[in-house]
Amino acid sequence: MTATLRRALGHDLDALYRLEQVAFSGDRFSRRQLWHLLNRAHALTLVVEQRPPDGGLPRLLGYATLLFRRGTRRARLYSFCVHPDARGSGLGRRLLEALEAEALTRDVEVLGLEVRVDNRVALGLYRRMGFRPERWLSDYYEDGCAGWQMAKPLGVVQEAARALEG
Repeated sequence: MTATLRRALGHDLDALYRLEQVAFSGDRFSRRQLWHLLNRAHALTLVVEQRPPDGGLPRLLGYATLLFRRGTRRARLYSFCVHPDARGSGLGRRLLEALEAEALTRDVEVLGLEVRVDNRVALGLYRRMGFRPERWLSDYYEDGCAGWQMAKPLGVVQEAARALEG
């Protein structure tokens, strides 16, 4: 089965909500919050879905949302979710690469995000993708877990940073 990447649509709301319930034990989005991200926020949400070979209904395997703020060249990876059954398959990397490409078309220079300190898988992915810690966030999540605020320069800014490192 092949996974396809596309922009999220209004009819994805129920599947996004179910994915939130399966993937996270806390700090989940409500249906209302997801609806807002899809319909009202200055945001882009991409989904990865898999169609069964028999032509049945597609299964949502992941999604990611970028928030854009007017007047700044920084975007925020606001939500990032891969179904537990699909973790380790490369879908997370694929989602991040697609969001970065979209951010570059909007002249975004820096992507930022927050991540739980106990989420080693996500931290590893973000580090491999070029994100670096910016700030420690004490007691950031609803259960009291700390987090890292991380950022990654994009495009020309990213190339200049690599040149300085090398």
